[in-house]
Amino acid sequence: MSVSLADIEAAAGRLKGHAVETPLIESPALNDRLGRRVLIKPETLQRVGAFKFRGAYNRLVQLSPDERTRGVVAFSSGNHAQGVALAARLLGMPALIVMPSDAPAVKVEATRGYGAEIRLYDRLTDDRVAIAAQIAAERGSVVVPAFDDPHIIAGQGTVGLELVRQAQALGVTFDVVACPIGGGGLLAGVSTAVKALSPNTAIVGVEPAGFDDTLRSLEKGERVTLTPTTRSLCDALESPAPGHLTFPILQKTVADVALVTDAEVAQAMRYAFSVLKLVVEPGGSVGLAALLAGKVKSWGDGSTGLVLSGGNVDPELFAKVLREEV
Repeated sequence: MSVSLADIEAAAGRLKGHAVETPLIESPALNDRLGRRVLIKPETLQRVGAFKFRGAYNRLVQLSPDERTRGVVAFSSGNHAQGVALAARLLGMPALIVMPSDAPAVKVEATRGYGAEIRLYDRLTDDRVAIAAQIAAERGSVVVPAFDDPHIIAGQGTVGLELVRQAQALGVTFDVVACPIGGGGLLAGVSTAVKALSPNTAIVGVEPAGFDDTLRSLEKGERVTLTPTTRSLCDALESPAPGHLTFPILQKTVADVALVTDAEVAQAMRYAFSVLKLVVEPGGSVGLAALLAGKVKSWGDGSTGLVLSGGNVDPELFAKVLREEV
């Protein structure tokens, strides 16, 4: 099942008045540093501090009254968890989130603060999909995937819809749009919207080094599943494989994939804080990291769109990054 511009526009209608239409901002200092004009979409300013609220609300608002009574189950290391938890609270339904025991404490507490029940699991030994499926079966709840769902993808696609239309209002057409990749829900939605409205714009996805499942999958022409042996600073992007739904979309829309190291991500976080005056979590800053490292090639002499996808960083980790201890 694919996702169309019409699906994304319908999602935008459902989100109107509930999600924040985040602004498009520009930094002369960043433009000077890169030698190109960059327009930034700071989803750090979205409800729950990340784009994930868009997809979660678009999925949950379409549940039937009976499904709402039985509630939802999701699994996430943090931002999807918070998005589902808040959407469920707004719509008056119970939510249980399966979260890794080593998830950032700020994300666990925020999810609990939105009223969700939390079930912790061991990332290395437990199967979160199986845990969520068992809970859903016991309770009759609906499982809400983090990215591999057409309603989730359409909701995330509203980021791209806003991005292009806000740029058009400024008389700007993007040569390239850079966006993070985890499981591909955000990039699949954003790229669908952008390519529909601006077909000549190149889409560049950005992954953490060592978690380059989308790059490998695109190179091979089929979904590749990684078995990571290390962790990334970008906890939100540690997906082992692109989704069944997201991958075919990315095959059609993505022009290039850039890989960034933890050191480049930390540098981008410091730059965002000191120059852009934004708090951006590691996974949310990979696009900026790729730009600063010269890893997003120019596809023309025009403008670049940049998605900063979230700002939910653990305070202690953020302090270490700012002190250059990471």
